[in-house]
Amino acid sequence: MRFVLALAFAALLTGCGGAPEKPRFKLTDVTGAGFGKELNLTGHDGRPRTLADFRGKVVTVFFGFTHCPDACPTTLAEMAQVAKELGPDADKLQVLFVTVDPERDTPQVLKQYVPSFHPSFLGLYGDAAATSAAAKEFKVYFQKQPVKGGSYSVDHGAGTFILDPEGRLRLFAQYGQGAPALLHDIRLLLSGA
Repeated sequence: MRFVLALAFAALLTGCGGAPEKPRFKLTDVTGAGFGKELNLTGHDGRPRTLADFRGKVVTVFFGFTHCPDACPTTLAEMAQVAKELGPDADKLQVLFVTVDPERDTPQVLKQYVPSFHPSFLGLYGDAAATSAAAKEFKVYFQKQPVKGGSYSVDHGAGTFILDPEGRLRLFAQYGQGAPALLHDIRLLLSGA
């Protein structure tokens, strides 16, 4: 009898007035992190941009470069799939691609590359100092690496940072977690989680 009463009491607590359940994110929850609070760069449209410009939307921030052979186009393609799956809610999502190669990724290059994945996606750039400041704010590593023929590549962190509509950094998606996990968690953030 005591066991039955204990079960009934536990059910009552979880159904009525118990501690609210935390959202069940599939990505890494970084809510409360002390970084990823600001960006001061220029959009491929020529307008100065900060994170505050996108309040009211879920914002994803990915650092990469247009000559990237794998992580960058894969991530942007996954985000395009997320935007498609969101349907009408896609207008509540802003994807930001921050170049770590401003030397080659001119506004014209970004304007062709980034929106080719989805028209609403925005490429951001700055000079070397602004790029370094943005990467430092998000704790993103990047470094030029020479390649044969006198050119170079850029080693860089390949995760996606996700901010909620209030502009708070909430999630980190490691490269390769896929569109379904991104979509799931972005929907949670759009619902107020």
